[in-house]
Amino acid sequence: MGAAWLAAAVLAVHAGPGPDTVVVCPAEFQQILAPWVAYREALGHRIAVVSNLGTASEIRARIVQAAAGGSLRAVVLVGDAEVGMDQDPRLRARCVPVHWAKAEVNVRFGSEPHIGTDHWCGDLDDDGVPEVAVGRLTADSADELATIVQKILAYERSADFGPWRRQLNFVASAGSFGVLADTVIENSARRFLTHNIAPAYEVGMTYGSWRSPFCPDPRRFRETALASINSGCQFWIYIGHGYHLELAPLRVGDAEFPNFSTSDTGQLDCRAGRPIALFLSCYAGAFDAYDDCLAEQMLRAAGGPVAVIAASRVTMPYAMSLLALELCRQALDGPAETLGEALLAAKRQLVIDDAERSGERTALDALAAVVSPTPDKLAEERREHALLFNLIGDPLLRLRRPKPVELIAPSEISPGGTLAVAGSSPIDGRAMVELVVPRDRLAMGRFRRSELPQTPQDWAEFQEVYAKANDRRLAWTEIEVCGGRFAATLAVPKDARGSCHIRVFVEGSEDFGLGAAETTAKPVALARDRGEATLR
Repeated sequence: MGAAWLAAAVLAVHAGPGPDTVVVCPAEFQQILAPWVAYREALGHRIAVVSNLGTASEIRARIVQAAAGGSLRAVVLVGDAEVGMDQDPRLRARCVPVHWAKAEVNVRFGSEPHIGTDHWCGDLDDDGVPEVAVGRLTADSADELATIVQKILAYERSADFGPWRRQLNFVASAGSFGVLADTVIENSARRFLTHNIAPAYEVGMTYGSWRSPFCPDPRRFRETALASINSGCQFWIYIGHGYHLELAPLRVGDAEFPNFSTSDTGQLDCRAGRPIALFLSCYAGAFDAYDDCLAEQMLRAAGGPVAVIAASRVTMPYAMSLLALELCRQALDGPAETLGEALLAAKRQLVIDDAERSGERTALDALAAVVSPTPDKLAEERREHALLFNLIGDPLLRLRRPKPVELIAPSEISPGGTLAVAGSSPIDGRAMVELVVPRDRLAMGRFRRSELPQTPQDWAEFQEVYAKANDRRLAWTEIEVCGGRFAATLAVPKDARGSCHIRVFVEGSEDFGLGAAETTAKPVALARDRGEATLR
């Protein structure tokens, strides 16, 4: 290819400061992408659109050239990375090639010798640490791209500030990686849910283990997993075994019940409260496979998630847990303003020098050194997972965080008594005030299931227990917030015990707010000899 063609590869570059975003886009998709470009430019982004033609190295060279001005923050790849595109010019014209990196650690556990990754255009100086956020809109046609663009614009323009904004839904399969690996997964998942997600958020759990109270009727497991997406939530997170086209089934004795798969994407209908999906599993993001993977098909579905983060090959519990913890912190608490920035920060944290480790990272490193099957390869495992996880979606997708709501509430409450709550909110609107148990407890009390279901009544009992397990509320009421102030009174149940959270969700016309406070339910009795309240 001549110098004139290379000079013409940059199709649109703004004058003045260099671009903050490079879009690698096939010519046939540029008109369809135009509304997205116009919308981003109206928000102040400087967009450079470059050709998708040439080798992966030539495309990366154009990105590096655009980054020379020092302003580049994001790269958007438009098009799939289809098998056979190098032999079919028509197919190649609408694709963006994938980079294959050599695998070092996960090959020991059955993975392919190479990792399909878009990391190549985010790590511009080849030091293993990405500098630029990257996302791919994996459209195979103009119609598919139009659907993706429409979903992105609708998501960011949405004026629906209902309860889905505070909802996080988890679906998990049983581990079965082995005792030691499962210990890492379970401990990380428990910490993820209880320590890394603020108590003001509502968390739903669907767990594919028949012994768990969070297991629905196994016959309805796929239906329930689908409903957890369609019900509307800010994030939908899957933890467990995954494959290119489906998630691990639920096993109950000798019976097997299907989980969510690509055959279900046509039933996705989360138009209100469209989530960001995160797969903490193997293969769900294998966008370079022969068949379009689960992440791709979910992104293209009109009623599907607005973006998907997933891995392209076999993943491992330790590094995946680190990535998830940091991504959660960035996405829910900041300071990342976009989804791409959140994933970029998580990847950078994954591969930073040991001297910069957080206390949480140090603890997980110590645990992994004991239980990991490759304790001598932890650094390599972390670097490999920065390659494995890709954003199937728009890296400029803006993250909408709640306005902080301040609460005034007692630090102790009496079972059978009343709880008076007051506070201030930066927005007015309808508010839900709730008293809830922490996520490591059940409002319904202790539960144990030790025998396989045998009768129709046994099977039906699963769904009833599942609903109760996912309802952590002890008391609640709805009130109006006017002039930024509110007050409410709740009746504390007689059987309330131990630590609890008081939380408030405010749904306004232009925004939403969240707040939470801790309290403890302490049964009291008058001590006759001292005349004061003491614990029973």
